Amino acid sequence: METTSRAGAAGAPAGEAVGAEGSAPPGASGARRPVDGYVQASFPWYGLDDAFTGRRWLMQVGTAADGTVEHGSTGHGTEPNLRSGRPDRAASPSAAQRFSVVVTVASRPVRRSADGTGVLEATSVSSAAWLAGAGLLSYTWPDRMERALRQNWLDQQTALAWELADHLDEAPWSTLSLPVDGVSTDFRYRESEYGWVLAGSAQGGEVHIGAYGRGMSAYGMGFSMIGDITAYADRAA
Repeated sequence: METTSRAGAAGAPAGEAVGAEGSAPPGASGARRPVDGYVQASFPWYGLDDAFTGRRWLMQVGTAADGTVEHGSTGHGTEPNLRSGRPDRAASPSAAQRFSVVVTVASRPVRRSADGTGVLEATSVSSAAWLAGAGLLSYTWPDRMERALRQNWLDQQTALAWELADHLDEAPWSTLSLPVDGVSTDFRYRESEYGWVLAGSAQGGEVHIGAYGRGMSAYGMGFSMIGDITAYADRAA
């Protein structure tokens, strides 16, 4: 399963790779939403289909060492602005937040690294599941935990998300069929106390799709190719 290094991605915000475009956390209030990386991608981006009429916004792209765009995320709903605790904690400002994030991962074969010194694994549905799982964690870590313990918690949960992404055919994953460009598509789906994660592939296999969210049910969602990614940047204002 290839994304970025496991250790490097552990602390990356919202499931984005180390070296992702933009320095501000994607959930930070007022964070810049650069569209350049999105328009430079050689693959199509996906988001929720037109049945979703709420707010849409850009997050960040992840790039390879040579600057090639490999993946990125689009947000829908209430943009999280605080990495906070469990969703059942009434005092948490994030308790009422309703959002879903769609992660698009370019389908890549096994290939040489940019510097020619190694080989990169092929991307897969597991890659999308890992990025989505790590992204969910970035918005749900315990806010009332001492900093060192919180980092330990995040490391442990990130390792678990990595392990789960490598075993999509086993529990707690189940199958959820959702439309992608109007065609029913099987996704691998799991829930936790922090939210839900799903992953699958678009028709034709050009990209893999991951998604995560909280407060918005994944059941009944649909995904579609984004015709004009700059519209997301315009609607983020």
